[in-house]
Amino acid sequence: MLKKLSAGVALATVLLTAQNQPPAGTPHQPPDPATMIAMRVAMLAAQLSLTDAQKTTATQIFTNANTASETVRTTLDTNRQSLNDAVKTNNTSSIDSLSQVIGTLSGQLTAINSKAEAAFYAILTPDQQSKYASSPGPGHGPGGGFGPAGLHRPLQ
Repeated sequence: MLKKLSAGVALATVLLTAQNQPPAGTPHQPPDPATMIAMRVAMLAAQLSLTDAQKTTATQIFTNANTASETVRTTLDTNRQSLNDAVKTNNTSSIDSLSQVIGTLSGQLTAINSKAEAAFYAILTPDQQSKYASSPGPGHGPGGGFGPAGLHRPLQ
């Protein structure tokens, strides 16, 4: 039953996405963060039978994590571009220093996302925690991540 429900949610998402495609030749624009969070909470709600209060709390948790990670993501993008430029000019000292900075920023994103996962997990009932822990990670169905920065893995 849960697999059919999850498949139905995934199919509905695909159909809605297909209906809202830009005209041919227009670059694809990913959904804004609020839409991605709403989609994630909707999938989690279907998968875990979240209460309205849990949905509200989950939305706030994921919104706070997104807000906390905005500056880090922007800085990370800038540093990745700088690293790309350093590679093109064979600037090995910049490559070393930028790689270290990128590692630190990636660690900060991991911490932000992991704290959000922990806060979300804490609002679940034991039965919901069990279902959530056995769900697949990103790219494999419900329960996966914060979009590009998502790091959800099944909890053990």
